[in-house]
Amino acid sequence: MKKRERGAINIVVIDDSAASRNLLLGLFQSSSDLQVVGTGYNGMDAISLVKRLHPDVVIMDITMPKLDGLEATKRIMREAPTPIVLITGSKTPQNMELTFKAMRAGALTVINKPSLNDPETCRNIVQTVRLMADVPVIHHWRTREESGKSSNTPINQELLESLDFLMNERLSDIKVVGIAASTGGPSALATVLGGLPKEFPLPILAVQHITEGFAGGLATWLSKQIHLEVRIAVHGEKLRSGVLYLAPDDYHLQVGTLGIIELSKDLPYKGLRPSANNLFNSLARIYGHHAMGIVLTGMGDDGALGAAALYNSRGIIIAQDEQSSVVYGMPREVKVRNNANQVLDLGQIAGILNRFTRPSGSPA
Repeated sequence: MKKRERGAINIVVIDDSAASRNLLLGLFQSSSDLQVVGTGYNGMDAISLVKRLHPDVVIMDITMPKLDGLEATKRIMREAPTPIVLITGSKTPQNMELTFKAMRAGALTVINKPSLNDPETCRNIVQTVRLMADVPVIHHWRTREESGKSSNTPINQELLESLDFLMNERLSDIKVVGIAASTGGPSALATVLGGLPKEFPLPILAVQHITEGFAGGLATWLSKQIHLEVRIAVHGEKLRSGVLYLAPDDYHLQVGTLGIIELSKDLPYKGLRPSANNLFNSLARIYGHHAMGIVLTGMGDDGALGAAALYNSRGIIIAQDEQSSVVYGMPREVKVRNNANQVLDLGQIAGILNRFTRPSGSPA
């Protein structure tokens, strides 16, 4: 997919609800830089319109007749890769499952369906479309769904030996892992954590930027993709090994003394709450060189300031590489500020984490 030339963003809207289609049509027509070039009723319409019109972005419902949003996403990513933004008005377990499967298959993000009395959601949809229209998707999704469940690619032994900062004696210092992710994050989390055993010896905390109301669905979906226990973090809870703690909606996730989870309503960072900066700053303050921070795919620069604090506290910082990132924003900011000990792809990051499950000195 070529980078979009500047000008109006061409949009295809797919929803089996005529009322929802008309609302989206009116919403986009009110913005001079957005242009709806086609509308459809179901997933079959989506595939046909994408192939014929080559839009910059597709806005698509997840539950539709004949062909749902999941199957349509698979087909579009295989046959005509295009940025897809999912919309849903229902958060039933079935809808959540379909939504995160579609994101695993290549959809970029999910947002709530708009309503006339919810101007904030309407503004969010317009902003999301503008951001996602420029995401190049062609090389990220062609084989990801076909590859099956999350993989754990062993880290190359020669590469491992070249990473002086990650020799066994350094890894043995680590007591906690923090992860930051945004666009493309759910799939990246499943890949990085999918090979870890249930008895993983460390707690893992993750800040995943996602539309409010979807954190619980993400936790449920991830619990089916990985062996770790997955929980939405609760204020005052003590960290336990083998558990992935996800930041809840609209709260910063932090760690206090004695490994106690702290949730806060401190000011958002550039509109983001939770922010990875808060997580990494707390890890730097409480754990210092005993903490590892991982910055995965995502837009913007959230996590860069916190990663700097953790790096300067002699913690280990790993940033995802450009080739395996859906959006090379957050990890790039860490890299260009020289606060990453190493830049690795998802399989290599998974391999690093798996070394925590091996006795010191055992082969990779």
